[in-house]
Amino acid sequence: MRAVTVSEYGRTPVVSEIPTPQPGPGQVLLRMQAAAMNPMDRTLASGAWRPATAIFPMVLGADGAGVVESVGEGARRFSRGDELFGQFLIAPLGSAGTYAEYVAVTEDAPLARVPDGLDPVLAAALPTAGGTGLALAELVGPLSGKTVLIVGAGGGVGSFATQFAVNAGAKVIANVHAAVAERMRGYGAAETVDHTEVSLPDAVRQAHPGGIDVLIDLVSDAEGFAALASLVRPGGTAVTTKYVADTGALAAAGVTGTNFNFSQYASSKLLERVADALVSGCIVAPPITRITLEQAPAALDPAQTGRGDGKTIISL
Repeated sequence: MRAVTVSEYGRTPVVSEIPTPQPGPGQVLLRMQAAAMNPMDRTLASGAWRPATAIFPMVLGADGAGVVESVGEGARRFSRGDELFGQFLIAPLGSAGTYAEYVAVTEDAPLARVPDGLDPVLAAALPTAGGTGLALAELVGPLSGKTVLIVGAGGGVGSFATQFAVNAGAKVIANVHAAVAERMRGYGAAETVDHTEVSLPDAVRQAHPGGIDVLIDLVSDAEGFAALASLVRPGGTAVTTKYVADTGALAAAGVTGTNFNFSQYASSKLLERVADALVSGCIVAPPITRITLEQAPAALDPAQTGRGDGKTIISL
């Protein structure tokens, strides 16, 4: 089968021919229909993140949707022909990468059935981005009447987090480039700030001299996060997905700091809730850019990194 792999950390991703996996005990074999690209895929390929348990050649990708081709011994949760989506971040990493024509994965992974009428491409976009967005909104809740700054709101996670926060009653300040501002207002964001045009901390401090209630930061380094966390009033919450929060320093300022790790929240039930919200119209999917498997290595090139607008999905 064809798959996007790296032979070792730091090597250039390539489309290669590797053996088609077979489902082991408790596993299902999926014929993949779509795979979502996430920033962590690039981080993993580059070697900036080196999990203790990984195999090479490493098949990249953690999110995807596909049809059950066959089931392994003892696997009873799903049946041949079921259309599933989920997050396949399974140890050892590289063993169940989704940038591939087939994936064998344990049925105990965060997997859910694709609801009727949902395009598998959209389903593939949901696991990490949608699941993280919902988990973050619930982690910092209740949000009714609170002012929430979402940094990096235009990407996949930010798009979902903005909508779930707005739906929970928050007044959202979305940090996005000006070109994305109209879309964020369509999600219900009360304000938008483009950090390339003004100082984000200064702009928010000027508009909200009494401080904000919640910071959800999806992109900043430690210094940038600390600067933005200073905007949070005592009793508030500052969350980073980049694991750069000095929780002790924040606690001393009366702020709850959290280094968010989605693996602690990922579950089939969470994915079902995200999909239901999309199908029911409570949220909408961010813009989707569709590419082929052959185009994926170039899309992983850091030089091609765009402004984080929506999701890129590999159609298989």
